[in-house]
Amino acid sequence: MFQNLFSFEGRIRRTEYGISAIIYLICYLVIVGLSEAGSGIGALPILGFIPLLWFFWSQGAKRCHDLGNSGWYQIIPFYFLWLLFKEGDLGENEYGDNPKGLGPSFDPADYQSPFPPPQTQATESYSETKE
Repeated sequence: MFQNLFSFEGRIRRTEYGISAIIYLICYLVIVGLSEAGSGIGALPILGFIPLLWFFWSQGAKRCHDLGNSGWYQIIPFYFLWLLFKEGDLGENEYGDNPKGLGPSFDPADYQSPFPPPQTQATESYSETKE
């Protein structure tokens, strides 16, 4: 989680995107609070928006990739809600492997149950025959 924060390559899960949105909101509020406080630091808080926007756009692009879409889809109004709640593509898509590690490549033959197989008891079969 949170690898290559400023890269536009790859895929991320809904959880990482949601946490990124919360981080973005908190940092945004801090920057706006500093700029409105007028503490004599001038345009410095405005420069804080550049890496903040880059971070959020890159995370949004990776989340779009998880859904099998281009990163440009995030400019659609309210698409961020779709990014928060829509399950990502199973398996590998053109943008990379599934970040959950799940997909159609699952082979049921490789599955090992955490429970032991049921014990079978040998029972004798009694049959009554009429003569």
